[in-house]
Parts: sequence; C-alpha cells; structure tokens
Amino acid sequence: MRRLPSWQVSLIPFVVLTLSLVVIIKIFGPDALSGGSQVCLLLASAVTAAISMFAYKNSWEILEFCILDNIRSVGTAILILLLIGAIAGTWMVSGIVPAMICYGMQVIYPAIFLAAACAICALVSLMTGSSWTTIATIGVALIGIGVALGFEPGWTAGAIVSGAYFGDKVSPLSDTTVLASSSSGTPLFTHIRYMMITTIPSLTIAMVIFLVASLMHKQVGASQTAEFAGALKSVFNITPWLLIVPALTGVLIVKKVPAVLTLFCAAVMAAVTGLVAQPQAVWAVANPGLPFTDFSGLSFWDACKGITVTFYGSTAIQTGNEAIDALISTRGMTGMLNTIFLIVCSVTFGGVLAGSGMLKSLTELFARLAHRAFTLVGATVGTGLVCNIVTGDQYISILLTSSLYKKLYERKGYENRLLSRSVEDSATVTSVLIPWNSCGMTQATVLKVPTLEYLPYSFFNILSPFMSVLVAAVGYRIFRSKKAKAEEVD
Repeated sequence: MRRLPSWQVSLIPFVVLTLSLVVIIKIFGPDALSGGSQVCLLLASAVTAAISMFAYKNSWEILEFCILDNIRSVGTAILILLLIGAIAGTWMVSGIVPAMICYGMQVIYPAIFLAAACAICALVSLMTGSSWTTIATIGVALIGIGVALGFEPGWTAGAIVSGAYFGDKVSPLSDTTVLASSSSGTPLFTHIRYMMITTIPSLTIAMVIFLVASLMHKQVGASQTAEFAGALKSVFNITPWLLIVPALTGVLIVKKVPAVLTLFCAAVMAAVTGLVAQPQAVWAVANPGLPFTDFSGLSFWDACKGITVTFYGSTAIQTGNEAIDALISTRGMTGMLNTIFLIVCSVTFGGVLAGSGMLKSLTELFARLAHRAFTLVGATVGTGLVCNIVTGDQYISILLTSSLYKKLYERKGYENRLLSRSVEDSATVTSVLIPWNSCGMTQATVLKVPTLEYLPYSFFNILSPFMSVLVAAVGYRIFRSKKAKAEEVD
C-alpha cells in the first residue's frame, strides 16, 4: 500500500492553479480560454507529478496510465462537441435559428417583456446549445428593446442571462452539458431529464418574478422587434417548414437515440434544408468577402463548398446589418477546438491527481464530512461555486468538481446523475454571476451591463443551487445505484 499525500499537500496543486489563473486572467481577460488557462492546468499537472514522483516515489508509468485513461473517457464527449459545432453552423445558415427568433419575437409585448425575453433566450439557447451565442446576438437586441421600453438594464440583462443559461443547461447541444454528463459518467439524455427536476421549478419562479415586474412597469417607447425580424427576413426565407428539423430532432431525443447519432442527423438535415430553403446564405458562406446582394444563383461547387464550411468553419455573411451579421456568424467545429483543448488539459490534471493519490486523499476528507444526500449535494454545490470563484472558469470548475466527487458518490451508493445535476446546478449557472470569471466578464462586456448590476436579477442562476440542495434535503427522486441496492440486499 503506497502512502497517500495528506489533504494539506493535496491542496498545493489547486493553490498553484488558482494563483496562475489569477495572473493569466488579469493578463488575457476573456481570451484566457484561448490557451492561457490550458497552460495553467498543465503547470498544475507538472507540480502534482513532481510532488508525487519525488516526495512519494510514485512512478511516471502510473501517472501516465491515469492520464491516458482520463483522456479515453472523454473521447465521446469530444466527438459530440465537434458535432455541436457543426450544428451551430448548419442550423444558422439553414435559417432554423433565425426562424425560431422571428416567431419567438411575435410574443413580445411591453406588459410581458421581461418574461418574454427570458423565454426567447431560453428557446434560442436550447436550440443553439450556447448561452454565449444567445446573449451575444438576441441578447444584445433585447437589451436595446428593453432600453426603448424604459426597463432598467439590470432587469433586462437578468432576464436574458436567466433564460440563456436555462436553455444552455438543458440543451443536448451545449458543451457544458456534455462536459458535466461525460465527466461524471452519466449518459447525456439521462442527465438532461434528471436536471428537469431542479431547473423547471427554478425557471418557473424566475418567470413569475419577471412577469410581475413587467406588469408593474410603466410602458414607454415602441418595440424594435418588427425592425429586427424584418432584417432577418430580408436575409432568410422564414417559413414554418423550417421548424420540421428541430421537431424531428426532438423525436430522436424522445426515442433515446444515442447523442452522437442524434446530433449527426440534426446537422445533416439542417444542411439539406439550407440547400433547399436558403441557397443565398449557402452561397454567401462559400464566397466570404463578397456582398450578400451579389447572389445570382447557387452553382454545384458553391453548394459543396458552402455546406462544408457551415460544418467546420466561419459562417460570417456580409448582409449590411451589423446585428444580423453578429447573429449569423458562427465558427462550426473550429469554434469547439479551444474547449476541446481545455478538456484535454483538464483531464490531464485530473489524471495526475488520481494517479498521485491526491484525489483520493481529498475525497476521503469530503467523505468524513458528507454523510447523507443532503450534505453530499450541499458540499458539491458549494465546491462548484468556490471553484468558479477561485479558478475564474466554468469549464475548469465542472471538471474539478466532478473529479473530486465522482468516486465519493459511487462509494456512498448514489447514481452518477445526482453528481452531474449538482455540478450543473452550481458550476455552470453561477459562473456568469462572478465579475472576474470568464463568463461574468464576457457577458458584462457584451451586454454593456456590469456583472454586479444584473446579478440581483438573474433569478434562475441564483435559485438553481438552492433548488438542488432543497430537492436533496426533501429526498425527491434521489436514487441509490444498482450496485448499492445489490449490496443492501446481500
């Protein structure tokens, strides 16, 4: 039996990671995810390996085996992330997402503006799988509409953030959702269905608050939604037939078709739809730099090039409208490479922690403190929040929290989906509420509303961690694993 590092020694890599991230985020700001954060993870991994090999005489072969085993475990997640990038491009260029926005905007009235803004962002984020894209596009438009109607920017931004992060959490296209499910060993759609137990009540409460606030608001100004919808219709052929693709995707999800096959089919269906319904958009993607108005027909070669680019590359189109250009612009599979880079570095860090015995040492510390589902979930939620505060990044927080508690949940006999939900209810949704976190900095910059100004009104994000702990305290649908049930019978 090898000697385990003490929990105090096991915290050294986290201290190194935290301090290096503080420096990197100070230097690079929101661009830290482009490589700086990954370097910090590799540095922390190197420190962990050095302590393990020189102070505790562990061999490099053990550490390397654990690293490779961790990387192997996220192989499917990496493939899913690439397919998510493909869907981001194909669903945009085919007009599916613009159609969802146009039809969603028809429900915006001043008396229900905040609730409608939350609902529209939730829907767009659900369909795109990205809270960042939703906030940077339709969110920016809604901020302008809110100002015209006389709503405080903090209220509008809070509604936008609440809706965007709800959609992000329950979307099978979301990288954070995939990350939380894969890092905890939970099937993607099992994870999403289980999250509904906490996310639906949290969103319902938030929507009620937004609706009451809208009804109490004195209506001033005129809505800009017709203008924005008109700009979309000038670029895309908006028709209800476009909604067939998301409907069929929903059928595949309900039928529990594997996530990889579902996402692949969704991307292919959208690509075909784009050729039929939006030839002008496909042509524009195939001819970057040319004005959108130059379109005179789609040749075979332009069709092949345009569809291929929507899968892997930039879908930027010059329409002459900055808001529409920002909405349409996606990066396809290429846009997922930084996230994949981060995942590989994070699981490397997790692998070294496991191989060195430091992860086990910390897990045993938590095991002594957590005795019931309530305390275990509470500790998980608290750790996710603390990781967001000290690391400044939601991806790292998701991976670290999952790594710290995965073995403990198994030892305590709880299903992995309880862990994945607890991680999402904390690490994912609270990241945007922290001013120095990459999410908080980005959204404050995009919306031009300081983080601390929209924080009090981001009701879904605030309620989610409390709802997770409350459901665990009540014991509603907290299941024991099959292994634990078998042991109890024996």
